[in-house]
Amino acid sequence: MATAQWNGKIIASSDDTVVVEGNHYFPLESVDPAVLKPTDHTSHCPWKGDANYYSLQVDGAENTNAAWYYAEPKEAAKQIKGHVAFWKGVEISA
Repeated sequence: MATAQWNGKIIASSDDTVVVEGNHYFPLESVDPAVLKPTDHTSHCPWKGDANYYSLQVDGAENTNAAWYYAEPKEAAKQIKGHVAFWKGVEISA
């Protein structure tokens, strides 16, 4: 079971993460929807495609653009469609 924790709260847990480039991608349904706040930030990966971001909101604290996902990943990364990954101080344990 992999878990993602930030600001003292477990925000995601799943036994079905996909690991790509050292990052655990959690199925969206395994993430607490109350902590996700969509942002306008995007980035591009040559082989995965265009990423969109969420900020995390936990107990009044915000971690800007700390989660990302690929809404329409390229064919080489199709296994991460519908999954979310974390960074910026989010602790992942597996």
